[in-house]
Amino acid sequence: MLKVENLYKSFVAAKARRAPAAELQVLKGVNLQVARGEVVSILGPSGAGKSTFLRCINFLERADEGTITLGGYSVKVRAARKQDILYLRRHTAMVFQNYNLFQNRTALENVMEGLLVRKVPKKEAADKSRSFLDKVGLLEKADEYPSRLSGGQQQRVGIARALALEPSIILLDEPTSSLDPELVGEVLAVIRDMVKEHMTMLIVTHEIDFGREISDSVYLFDEGNIVEGNTTNEFFNNPKTERTIKFLERYKQNLNM
Repeated sequence: MLKVENLYKSFVAAKARRAPAAELQVLKGVNLQVARGEVVSILGPSGAGKSTFLRCINFLERADEGTITLGGYSVKVRAARKQDILYLRRHTAMVFQNYNLFQNRTALENVMEGLLVRKVPKKEAADKSRSFLDKVGLLEKADEYPSRLSGGQQQRVGIARALALEPSIILLDEPTSSLDPELVGEVLAVIRDMVKEHMTMLIVTHEIDFGREISDSVYLFDEGNIVEGNTTNEFFNNPKTERTIKFLERYKQNLNM
């Protein structure tokens, strides 16, 4: 389904006066695979490169080197053509940390947007979008603007927007990180329903318990590298690296607080 090989990404850091520009290497040759129908969670500290990795998959950021293969279609990122980028974007959908909804459009119009870009007839796009709003429990909010919705409701609109595109894989970037604690549950419930429908998902999350619950495989990112990747059971119960062991020890300490 999805195979990422040797992905590198650097940013040029802001330079001080008379100082040369510094290069910040965010991804250092990342390799990762997601099978069809599989849920894979990415864990790790802030600044480890997790969100950048997701954004590079569908070219919201362009990686410097590496190969991305989706459904048998391979793209070498350095030589990616417009049609290559379009293919990856048409077969992926992103759920963002901060919702990324159009504030001047209703919930329904936000879900419709991607379908209209793909030239789906307006009535068909509206009908389909209503069905996905219903799926996430927000049909009654179809005509509300984002400012009238809670954070959890806005994120559910974002999920409905992703689902409406019927992508090969959904990329979720910290889908609960901007939510108040009491709103987290409603978003996680929707994602659980997606898992039950065997949707292919790659999730960056700090909700470690949730990642453990829903994932087939788990990867730990640190300083632009994958420290360890394994089945969920092996990752949590038989970690192989010292870094993973320390990460899980801190996680267990937090559970006992």
